Amino acid sequence: MEQRRIGDRGEDAAVAYLERSGMTIVERNWRCRHGELDIVCFDDEVLVLVEVKTRTTARAGTGEEAVSTQKQRKLARLAREYVHTNGLHETPMRFDVIAIRVIASDRAMIRHHKDAFAVS
Repeated sequence: MEQRRIGDRGEDAAVAYLERSGMTIVERNWRCRHGELDIVCFDDEVLVLVEVKTRTTARAGTGEEAVSTQKQRKLARLAREYVHTNGLHETPMRFDVIAIRVIASDRAMIRHHKDAFAVS
């Protein structure tokens, strides 16, 4: 339960950051049979699929390290499903990763990796 609460707070912070950056949030926690996309948004005309990883310590590694090749393949499957479901086949798309490190109850460091990985 605590893990989920930390994740939710991280996603809330990521959404606020993306909105401040001028992006338009379309979906949060979009689900299909393959899994879940944390945040779906638009950066101008580009569809952006954002994976959010929140950490309170470095024990389990960084948020960036958690987006393994296997996780990237899963996100690609989810992206194909999202694009198909929403008729966005001609829309340019990228994958971003937002890694959040909670410093205190009211402070966090946000690292935004635009176009973090490519999939074929």
